Amino acid sequence: MDVKRLAILRELAERGSVAAVAEEMHVTPSAVSQQLKLLEREAGFQLTEPRGRGIALTAAGRALARTATEIAVAIEQAEAKWRDYMTRPAGDVSLTTFPTGGEMLLPGLLRRMEEEPSVRLVCHDVDPTHLEDMADLVPDYDVVVADTPSARETWHDRDLQVVPLMSEPLDVALPEDHRLARHQTLSPKDVAGETWIGVPKGYPFDDVLTRIVAVTGEPVRIAQRFSDNGIVEAVVAAGHGIAILPRFTTREHGNGLVTRPLVGIRAKREIAAVLRPDRFERPSVRFVIEALRAEARAVAATHGAT
Repeated sequence: MDVKRLAILRELAERGSVAAVAEEMHVTPSAVSQQLKLLEREAGFQLTEPRGRGIALTAAGRALARTATEIAVAIEQAEAKWRDYMTRPAGDVSLTTFPTGGEMLLPGLLRRMEEEPSVRLVCHDVDPTHLEDMADLVPDYDVVVADTPSARETWHDRDLQVVPLMSEPLDVALPEDHRLARHQTLSPKDVAGETWIGVPKGYPFDDVLTRIVAVTGEPVRIAQRFSDNGIVEAVVAAGHGIAILPRFTTREHGNGLVTRPLVGIRAKREIAAVLRPDRFERPSVRFVIEALRAEARAVAATHGAT
């Protein structure tokens, strides 16, 4: 049976006349009568009977009117629950990140998520060497943590929601006994002619080497390329070259490795959360985004950065 017709029957039971129902519902009395006849046909029972100049509900009509009230209550309860769901964080949220982004952000993020037990954060990591753009994962996850600056303009062209999280400096990693380790900062000229331990082409770290070439006019000599920063750290500490590594997750002190800021050129990576704009409207996803932003601020503050 049609819910709207049931609502008309309920109004008739409460208001007592077709004219009163028509006035309340802003329709004509003939439209109300037509809907009641259709409802009778659906119900298979006579629902109204003549009484004086008007009509009254039969026993079947009164019973169905009570059912209409119960249905109206159930609809209001369902709508209230849905409004509550749409305004409060709840449910599962999926997130994927590149490895060092996860290393920086996930431990603290998961602690923050404990503040809202109705939201379950399901985390994944992905090797970005297999992707042209981390944002290509947006259809598969609610939130993608990415650091692909070369693709950032296309994110907006694709109408993706982009939430900046942090700028992380990229430092020069050196063996602790390297001649440049005594410097507090290093310029492109200082590192010209050095042997480098690189990363796969297209990584933000590789862009720094391109800028060094542009400033010095000298090509860089890359002995090895590794996607795993832990391997880069170990190879550099063993004296096989120097490298560009992210400040917040590079392990140094006591392992044969030191890092020094690179000045004179842009040496940082921008980390952002990328997601579909419709998913950004979900309260549970917004809660995760705000927790991510708070954790990114905390990580940067710990290292004296922004």
